[in-house]
Amino acid sequence: MIAGLVLAGGAAVRMGGGDKPLLAVGAAPILARILATLRPQVGPLALSANGDPARFAEFGLPVLTDGPFAGAGPLAGVLAGLDWAEAQGATALLSVPGDTPFIPADLAARLGEAPACAESAGVRHHLVALWPVAARAALRAWLGRPGSRSVRQFAGTIGMRGVAFPAGEPDPFMNVNTPDDLARARRIAAPR
Repeated sequence: MIAGLVLAGGAAVRMGGGDKPLLAVGAAPILARILATLRPQVGPLALSANGDPARFAEFGLPVLTDGPFAGAGPLAGVLAGLDWAEAQGATALLSVPGDTPFIPADLAARLGEAPACAESAGVRHHLVALWPVAARAALRAWLGRPGSRSVRQFAGTIGMRGVAFPAGEPDPFMNVNTPDDLARARRIAAPR
């Protein structure tokens, strides 16, 4: 079984702060769009976010904190997700950043076996990834030592392969990082 995790804990510095997953694109928050796309692809779903979990209450999902690795970046969220997924009986965890409103409806199937991550237009998206739950111990050890917190570097240590997706308009892995990105996403999602 595959569990799903939306990484909703970024600081949104380039957006001026706040929760990017709660920004509206089209008729719904980005998070609602992501969940609608993920639900048919995975079993249980959770959010990775620090701070007050009540801000995500309307979505009815468990909100996982980074625990002892708070401040260690997105890999801390992935580890919390892997620990939670193991408790759910899952063998893999599909992670998606909380600011990607256009993820594909066949993401999990196209990624195939874990470990795998999405690629488009020559760019690897290491957080749009299928992680083996068995990587928990390696990730915990990685985060427990001083040094790099690079998602790309850790992914390399577990043999993560890239899976090519067509890069159309919109790019299925477009991130809403800036006000300009948000405006573009809203134009793309607007009814034609």
